[in-house]
Amino acid sequence: MIPVELILVGLSPVFLLCVFLEFKKARQFYSVKDSVNNALLAMLHQGSDALVLLLLMPLFIWLHQFSLFNIELTPVSLFAGFILQDFLYYWFHRASHNIHWFWLAHVVHHSSTKMNFTTAFRQSVLYPFVGMWLFWVPMILIGFSPSLVFSIVAINLAYQFFVHTQTIGNLGWVERIFNTPTHHRIHHATNKPYIDKNYGGVLIIWDKLFGTFVKEDKTITTKYGIVGKVPEDNPLSANFNQIGVLLKQLQHAKGVKAKFKLLFGYPVAD
Repeated sequence: MIPVELILVGLSPVFLLCVFLEFKKARQFYSVKDSVNNALLAMLHQGSDALVLLLLMPLFIWLHQFSLFNIELTPVSLFAGFILQDFLYYWFHRASHNIHWFWLAHVVHHSSTKMNFTTAFRQSVLYPFVGMWLFWVPMILIGFSPSLVFSIVAINLAYQFFVHTQTIGNLGWVERIFNTPTHHRIHHATNKPYIDKNYGGVLIIWDKLFGTFVKEDKTITTKYGIVGKVPEDNPLSANFNQIGVLLKQLQHAKGVKAKFKLLFGYPVAD
C-alpha cells in the first residue's frame, strides 16, 4: 500500500470518532442512506486511487530522474513542499469546477444535499482517470520524491475532512489564513453568490490572492448540492451520472469545436 493510503487509513479511527460525535450533536444534518453512500464511495475511491497510483509510480520515479534539484527531506523542505502542494491543490480544485473533464470526477463530492463529516468521504473513482495526479507532477520535476509528494497530498486531504461540518462556527483569526468549516460550507453551497468560491485546501490565502474568496452572508439560507439534477443516492449513480450528462450533450453538439468546448469548457448543467 502506498503512503497516501496508509496515512488516510491510519487516521480513519479519528474520522469515525468525529462522525459519531457530530451525529450525536446534530443528527438533523444527517441521512443514514446518504452517509452509507458516502462511506461506500470512499472505499471505492481508495481502491481505485491505490491501484492507479501503484501502476503510475514507475512513471513518477522515472520523471523524478529529470528533476531540477535533488531535494532532501528536512523540516524546511517539508514545509516548502506543503505550501507548494497546497498552491497546486488550489489550481486543481479550481480546474475541477471550471473544466468539464475534471468536473466528471469532482461532481461526486458535491452531489450530496447534506453537509457533515461524512461528506468528506464522498469521493469519485474517476479522479486518477481524469488526471488529478497531473497537478502533482510539477513537484516531482522540481525535485520532491514521489513518495513525499503523495504523503503531503494525503496530509492535505486529511486536514480537509475537518472542514466538512456545520457544527463549528467562526474560528476568529484562523479564518484569515486557513480554510475552515465556515469557508468550506460556502464552497459546497449552490446559492449564486457562493458558487465557484473558496477553493483552498488548507490555506484560504490563495482564494484571497486570486479573487475567488467570499465571506459567509448570514442573511442567506445555505443550500447544498449541485446545480442541475442530483444523482440517485447510490455509488453507481453518484460516480457515473455526470458522464451520462456529458455524453448526451456531446451527442447533440455539432462540430468538433462545440464538442471540445463541452469537454474542456465550463460544465453545463443537464
